[in-house]
Amino acid sequence: MSTLSTLEANSLKGALEALLLVSSDPVSAPALAGALDIAPGECASLLAELKVEYEEANRGFQLREVAGGWRLFTHPAYHDVVEAYVLSWDTQKLSQAALETLAVIAYHQPVTREVVKGIRGVNSDGVIASLVDKGLVRELGRDPQRGQAIIYGTTNAFLEKFGLRSTRDLPDLEQFAPDEQSRQFIRERLSGRSIQSTLEEQADDLDEERELLDPDVEDVEAVEDLETLVVDETSEDLHDED
Repeated sequence: MSTLSTLEANSLKGALEALLLVSSDPVSAPALAGALDIAPGECASLLAELKVEYEEANRGFQLREVAGGWRLFTHPAYHDVVEAYVLSWDTQKLSQAALETLAVIAYHQPVTREVVKGIRGVNSDGVIASLVDKGLVRELGRDPQRGQAIIYGTTNAFLEKFGLRSTRDLPDLEQFAPDEQSRQFIRERLSGRSIQSTLEEQADDLDEERELLDPDVEDVEAVEDLETLVVDETSEDLHDED
């Protein structure tokens, strides 16, 4: 049986393996080449070599070219073992990270990975993939306004496991808030902040900036430039939120 060759430090093949391991979707050779700053042709050759090396070594995983890109897959010979293991996850308790991610998706769906990351403050790709494997979350399509990013939502299995008829039966989060300020924060998170409130906050910030300026300064244009900058940034932020 062939054995995998030992890779040298900073090996391009090692770098490719690392990139493929963190990629949940097929990645094209040009995209991988760009990440490694090498020619696409050289990258394609290295990928082909890795594919053959894995096959000859009869590893538990394979490298395949699918859907215009490259991705790692489990070996077909071990599908029964993998299937039994994955199905056993249904009987295990969800981790805190999984519960947080599932809650974000349930209350904000349809939602992209970046939105989930923005709300949780940490990368949630692996957790989302686990929830998809558990059948609690599914892909709903792609968002053309966010670079065709995959959008996610909950499944019927999610409703069944949590005893819900529909997502409209999700509990009102406000009832868990300890005070009115927390309830207001939850309302804004779920419904989106109003344009008017955002503009008012920006106006307050502008007033504070003006107070900090020396009233004797003759350069009035500096104040006007500051006001223009704040308004422009507000418009961009609101556009991004939309």
